[in-house]
Amino acid sequence: MFPLNRGETNGQHPVLSYEPLSPLSYLDRAATAHGDRIAVIDGNLRLTYWQLQERCHRLAGALRPLADGRPVAVLAANTHVLLEAHFAVPLAGVPLVAVNTRLSANEIAYVLSHSEAAILIHEPSFDEVVGDVYALMDTPPLRLRADERYEQLATDGRPEVVRPIDEGALLSINYTSGTTGKPKGVMYQHRGAYLQSLAMVAHMGLSPSSVYLWTLPMFHCNGWCFPWAVTAVAATHVCLASVDPDEIWRLIRAEGVTHMCGAPTVLTMIANAESAGSGVTGPPVQIATGGAPPSPAILRRTSELGFSVTHLYGLTETYGPVMICDWRPEWTALNTDEQARLKARQGVANLISQRARVVDENGADVPADGDTVGQIALRGNNLMLGYLKDPEATAAAAPDGWFRTGDLGVLHPDGYVELRDRSKDVIISGGENIASVEIEQALSEHPAVLDVAVVAVPDERWGEVPGAFVTLREGHHVTAEELIDHVRGRLARFKAPKVVVFGDLPKTSTGKIQKYVLREQAWQGHTRRIG
Repeated sequence: MFPLNRGETNGQHPVLSYEPLSPLSYLDRAATAHGDRIAVIDGNLRLTYWQLQERCHRLAGALRPLADGRPVAVLAANTHVLLEAHFAVPLAGVPLVAVNTRLSANEIAYVLSHSEAAILIHEPSFDEVVGDVYALMDTPPLRLRADERYEQLATDGRPEVVRPIDEGALLSINYTSGTTGKPKGVMYQHRGAYLQSLAMVAHMGLSPSSVYLWTLPMFHCNGWCFPWAVTAVAATHVCLASVDPDEIWRLIRAEGVTHMCGAPTVLTMIANAESAGSGVTGPPVQIATGGAPPSPAILRRTSELGFSVTHLYGLTETYGPVMICDWRPEWTALNTDEQARLKARQGVANLISQRARVVDENGADVPADGDTVGQIALRGNNLMLGYLKDPEATAAAAPDGWFRTGDLGVLHPDGYVELRDRSKDVIISGGENIASVEIEQALSEHPAVLDVAVVAVPDERWGEVPGAFVTLREGHHVTAEELIDHVRGRLARFKAPKVVVFGDLPKTSTGKIQKYVLREQAWQGHTRRIG
């Protein structure tokens, strides 16, 4: 006799080997196994896992009738409010929309309208922007301010939860940055988030003794699924409303922080803070970083300060990190420079992901020679359900069932993928393709350089050439000519920037440099297309 389909019964007893996978179950497990341990530290607030579960259940009971089956949006910093929403909102039976806190009123209004959010929960610090948002909307969502009213619901509301019966059901909607058009609503399912959370537990070595500092925005890919991953092992969440390097160092020392995540710019901030002093006093702090490859220089500096950095790669469409630079024990014996070179690679698929591919324009795999450039293509359990209300964009993103990331990379003989550039960031100068990342890493090796971004700038002879936008370290001085010569000493002369602009760099709320802003600045008044 063949096994029954999952969820079926044999006429007498239910099938025992199936339960819908959902990250919401991690809160129940933590409260049952570690209920009296500290779950959340948020300023003076301390919550145990018993208390966190109780608050989330009461909030869910209060939100359910108000939401009436429609999503609940949350506009909050990395505080207990947004952390609680990652459980309370889906436990009310509706999807969570965590809103980027740095969006304009127009952009937030679009997200609320497009997602059809029934409720907006927001912290008082966002009163002004929310007022502007609601003035733009004909039918704005119910407004729930995270003040005494919110606290009353969390402590006195009737505890009532909706358990998911379909692991493929919509869990959350995460909006892309929308730098090239309207933001797209990326749909996550319960199953994908459950599995991605387990991958983060395993790769980051989370345990009940872990203390996780929230330097990564929770609104970004649902914090790479760490709200659920940290809870899965009943570790401690340390909330941080804004990325302040001095406060980060204080919390590392005061709360015994063991883990954190963030863009390479976050690494730069903490590595160059005056409060860094002699660095971490206890065991190494594990940091996962994503985005542009961290430079060997910053990897060396963070290592000196007592951090162990793991480079990750992912997108909103992949629940965050889909690839990881999975450190091999034999690499530990290598010299510092070689270790830094290996750590800057994006790596291999995480343990619940399918093998990442690097494909040519026809969708065929490129040779694994570490030299042939192609586009990174992905599929698997931690890929999105699709874009909300946009089947055309969903189909275009995965023409053959493999999601095209828009990132260019190479596949090394050992199976590790290395990012070379965003397809739109490649500089085509006189017919030569130049990777901006390669130039950025060379510039980052200069002791005066704090932050750098390289984009294509117009040139009458070559069409476009590399242009570098540089932020210098405090107290340092260097000329454009000195930086250009520095790159020429490391790369082919045609790859050296022809223009160097000094100043602060525009960044997203997740710390990523907004290259499109720099391109628009460089190409203003020119007729060439801005990538």
